[in-house]
Amino acid sequence: MSKVSNVLMMLEYLSSGQKYSIKDLATKLEVSPRMVRVYKDELEKAGIYIETIKGPYGGYVLNQNVNVPKRFITPSTINIENKDFLNIINKALKEKRKCFIEYFYPDKQSTSKRIIHPYALILLGNEWGVAAYCELKKEIRHFYINRIKTINILENYYN
Repeated sequence: MSKVSNVLMMLEYLSSGQKYSIKDLATKLEVSPRMVRVYKDELEKAGIYIETIKGPYGGYVLNQNVNVPKRFITPSTINIENKDFLNIINKALKEKRKCFIEYFYPDKQSTSKRIIHPYALILLGNEWGVAAYCELKKEIRHFYINRIKTINILENYYN
């Protein structure tokens, strides 16, 4: 796992209020005891202070309430029908380029042609979406990727 994932997992374990030895945390996170100490330092730099209990029965304890986001989304629960569109939007995001899309509205059974400025990939329920400025509506809108029928990256850039 990545460093950020491991730090969040360590925080999740400690937020239970239970004392964990460095060795226990290292085993759970599948890292060295040295990395557990590094993660503790990173959390403390972020203002989350972990108490160190010294001695043979020592360990780390979190004595403050920290809301750790629970990992409730797994890849199998996310619905994506067209991964190519997700990749195209991701490329447009990185390059800050406008996209032309044809977007399907199931309630109206119609499509609309839009030029959008993608800002972020987001989860809308259990589906991938894109938060984007819509030139037609002149405001930020959310578009479900599964409802995009065609997409093209344009040559134009946006700020």
